Amino acid sequence: MSTILIIDDDDQLRKSFDKLLKEEGYHSKCAASGESGLKIIEKEIPDLVILDMRLPGMNGFETFQVIHEIEPRLPVIIMTAYSTTETAIKATKMGAFDYILKPFDIPDMLTVIKQALEAGRFMRSPVDMDPVPDESFRDAIIGRSKPMQEIYKAIGRVASTDATVLIRGESGTGKELVARAVYQHSRRANKPFLVINCVAIPESLLESELFGYEKGAFTGAAHRRVGKIEQAHGGTIFLDEIGDMPLSIQAKILRLLQEKSIERLGGRAIIPVDVRIVAATNRNLESALEQGRFREDLYYRLKVVTIFLPSLRERAKDILLLADYFLARFSREAKIENPGITKEAKAILTASPWQGNVRELGNTLQKALIFNRGAPISQEDISQAISGANEGRGTDLAKGDQAIRQWVYQMLTSQSDENIFDACMGHFTSIVISETLKLTSGNRSKAAKLLGLSRPTLHSRIEKYGIKFETSVTEDPK
Repeated sequence: MSTILIIDDDDQLRKSFDKLLKEEGYHSKCAASGESGLKIIEKEIPDLVILDMRLPGMNGFETFQVIHEIEPRLPVIIMTAYSTTETAIKATKMGAFDYILKPFDIPDMLTVIKQALEAGRFMRSPVDMDPVPDESFRDAIIGRSKPMQEIYKAIGRVASTDATVLIRGESGTGKELVARAVYQHSRRANKPFLVINCVAIPESLLESELFGYEKGAFTGAAHRRVGKIEQAHGGTIFLDEIGDMPLSIQAKILRLLQEKSIERLGGRAIIPVDVRIVAATNRNLESALEQGRFREDLYYRLKVVTIFLPSLRERAKDILLLADYFLARFSREAKIENPGITKEAKAILTASPWQGNVRELGNTLQKALIFNRGAPISQEDISQAISGANEGRGTDLAKGDQAIRQWVYQMLTSQSDENIFDACMGHFTSIVISETLKLTSGNRSKAAKLLGLSRPTLHSRIEKYGIKFETSVTEDPK
């Protein structure tokens, strides 16, 4: 449960806020002055501070400065009246998470609170790299395979620099964890780390969210607003899913990288900004370049250092390490004894394709643990959890079926003299076996197990259809 400290001299507001936060599931503490709020913080650091600018004794700005000295990564939301907006902007540039004008809209305030708590967690929750599964239950990057060793080296080399970093990889491979690890090992680790998901925010709002706006910039812009880039001054901005960023905003990000400055919407003033950009995408940026959906100049500015995260299929040796980590972590979170996992269940895990990568593996194990009754996780537990995870793929399967039907129709109407049925089945068989061998890195024993075939049967079909695939792992002696 997150703890939120409210510092405000208005008794009624504190009581209302305290009730609201408790109804939302938060633990709240209250203080009527900056001095009393600082005493609470010195005893125990909360997860978030909501601070009024006008306070008796130490004013809000002075209180914020001391809070920032005690814990620079503690998110602070400032509440202010219109007359003190400029002071709030000044505090925001110094590291406050955001400011809210009084009187405020409750849903908007709850949204900002949620964002601030998430940002605080990102900044203050360490990311372990390859810990012992039973000894770490924090966010962690797990893996001892050669590809993961290269990832650790890359993080170590780039973290201490201010170079722009582009993190690439499929969905679910852990791009956000790598971004956080780069931040936490950098010289900017005591400065803000703000995450912007370029897909989650509508295009019409993304520009103002990033760059802020001046009063009157558009309908409803009743006051000046500082954007996330200014808020992160001195720190790091993580642009997630940058491959989906609109071209108009790409141009402004390019200017930020080139000139270290921005302009707010509706403004003409050039605002110097010192931020490090870490970006991530699961898109094929090279294809996006060819299609005109991504700027070539921005592409080369972003990829000063590129970290490619391998799919779980490319580091199958890490699957069981990850399974041990997730079972230990989820068991602890559920406050139950870790039941362990059977050999048969492990075989299913290592042979599965994991299209959703580490995220899918974690979700599958969590689901298996929830429905398990205390015995070691079995083959049936894993199979059921995997089949449940695949329920949402019906639309993709339907699209695949349609493509297959069109191909079959073309074969049937081709007026070929060959046996159409055998030709189609041979083609399908060749594709299925080739993809399975690719998935198992050429390991025929695993491929046969995954397909439900005996190894001799698989071998005969490989020879029959002339399927060639280089084995890159040691074969099982069977």
